[in-house]
Amino acid sequence: MLSLADVEAARERIDGVVRWTPLEYSYTFSEMTGADVHLKLETFQRTGAFKLRGATNRIATLSPAERDAGVVTASAGNHAQGVALAATRADVDSKIVMPEHAPISKVEATERYGGETVLYGADYDEAQAKAHEIEREEGRTYVHAFDDDEVMAGQGTIGLEIVDDCPDVDTVVVPVGGGGLISGIATAVKARKPDTRVIGVQAEGAASLPESLRTGSIAELDAVNTIADGIATRKVGERPFEVIRERVDEVVTVSDEETAVALTYLLERAKTLVEGAGAVPLAALLFEHFDYEEGETIVPALCGGNIDTNQLTTVLVRGLVETGRYLKIRTVLRDRPGALQDLVEIIADQRANIYAIQHDRTSRDVAMNEADVEIDIETRGHDHIDEVLDALRTAGYAVDVLA
Repeated sequence: MLSLADVEAARERIDGVVRWTPLEYSYTFSEMTGADVHLKLETFQRTGAFKLRGATNRIATLSPAERDAGVVTASAGNHAQGVALAATRADVDSKIVMPEHAPISKVEATERYGGETVLYGADYDEAQAKAHEIEREEGRTYVHAFDDDEVMAGQGTIGLEIVDDCPDVDTVVVPVGGGGLISGIATAVKARKPDTRVIGVQAEGAASLPESLRTGSIAELDAVNTIADGIATRKVGERPFEVIRERVDEVVTVSDEETAVALTYLLERAKTLVEGAGAVPLAALLFEHFDYEEGETIVPALCGGNIDTNQLTTVLVRGLVETGRYLKIRTVLRDRPGALQDLVEIIADQRANIYAIQHDRTSRDVAMNEADVEIDIETRGHDHIDEVLDALRTAGYAVDVLA
């Protein structure tokens, strides 16, 4: 099984390629939770995610013949970039298979780092099957995203950095997809500080690990569906699973809505951009999916910041909705002069700000002398939303909440 010596050896191999990322105290999240919260900002890693660590360590162990033949891998995006950059730095040819719907930003970044991309399949597992086909046909070495001891050891260097930078850490919270990251971190942390808890977090739409731990054998999902695409795997790897069973204290799940809230708070209050997978550890803390003591020193590992810009817009709007900062309504007005102004004045009297108005006289859903109106409104919380809706309904408007 993976050992501390493996992780320490990996740290020596990746030195000079991989950055030692910051660990920063968060006054905001400490105040919100009552814990002593320090954020491990792996978002500042080269390529924007932790995957460079494991990829660099694995490629450093290739034989001369394997280096000449090149490498291949499958990835939803972050591992792709890590392998591409690590291979380019080592003068090794790389071919990366990514799901057909991988964020375009991650595809382009992978190519900029020197990797040849192949888009194939609906998700990671189908892309992985294609990558193994290329492995057999071209004689390349497959660099697994998580089910590989050298990859796990490379990811575990984050655990060494956390303990070195925060010797009093009580709990480390880690996202879990295939399990390579948490198995490496747990190995390092438990060896250095056996009493420190390691808690894993999966997205509800890709949560295979809780069932796997319950039954003692790896469970595989039929499909995954989550905004946290970096951890959207159908199952954990065999090697990581054995480490997780022995060294991880607890595994919890979070909803996409909770993840969106955490991502929004990180951007707004910590000025830190993360992807969905990077936000799940903070979501688990904010929504109290695990128990902790007042003042407990907790380190959420923010594992990546490579979020597609189009997805970011959607996630932020969902985060604003969940925190009561955004309201979208629909109502029907009589089609007469001043009707829209009357409606707007009621909203203004409640000190709510209007983002946008869509006024449609031609909608087939209303009568000929009526107009269909949708309004996007900036609000100050759920109580404020209730006040706006109460004022409109008291004035006689039939209001449907759309978001």
